[in-house]
Amino acid sequence: MTHADYDAFAEAYSAENDSNLMNAHYERPAMLDLAGDVGGRRVLDAGCGSGPLSLELRDRGAVVTGFDVSAEMVGLARKRLGDDADLRVHDLARPLPYSDGAFDDVVASLSLHYLREWEGPLRELRRVLRPGGRLLVSVDHPTAHVLLRPGTDYFTVAPWLAEVEFRESRAVLNVWHRPLYSMVRDFTRSGFRVADIDEPAVAEDTPDHLRPEFRHGHTRFLGFLFFVLVAE
Repeated sequence: MTHADYDAFAEAYSAENDSNLMNAHYERPAMLDLAGDVGGRRVLDAGCGSGPLSLELRDRGAVVTGFDVSAEMVGLARKRLGDDADLRVHDLARPLPYSDGAFDDVVASLSLHYLREWEGPLRELRRVLRPGGRLLVSVDHPTAHVLLRPGTDYFTVAPWLAEVEFRESRAVLNVWHRPLYSMVRDFTRSGFRVADIDEPAVAEDTPDHLRPEFRHGHTRFLGFLFFVLVAE
């Protein structure tokens, strides 16, 4: 997909993202839990979208910088965070416009899996982190590729199309599946140490009408996979 695709459905996507199960009550709370105490830390939101995670991080005391490939998304983020927010339009697939070691943390919230080639971007994310800094990553869970599409090859890096609906808009997102071993290999080759891998439950405050019906009362499911990576 191109920036123009995201520009076309930015407002509908943002409104859905602010209140739905998968983003508002599952992925975003999990990323914030992994981030922990960010007070005074310099944080880059890589693929910030309309800025809900950036706002949460800033409210928790972080000094937040963000970018997104979509100008419309960045415009919505600026409305959310204010005109003085450090936001810009930039493509994660291109070299980053930040200096070496500029950040204590980078959050890549459901952004890396849109890249066909992510070795270069991972090295760039490592470059802009100080030694010991953290890269927090969430991606589609790799087993979903097989569970939702029986007969596909789990071990091959391959695209798959995810059709999504939000409000009155519909889009087809082109997500790249990677097996777990491939992800970990790329992380370590790019200068990171894997400090944590998580498959979290939905947030405790998830409204009852949004909670999926799990067997035996479980609140975990194969949705997204989360990593905490440390820059070495």
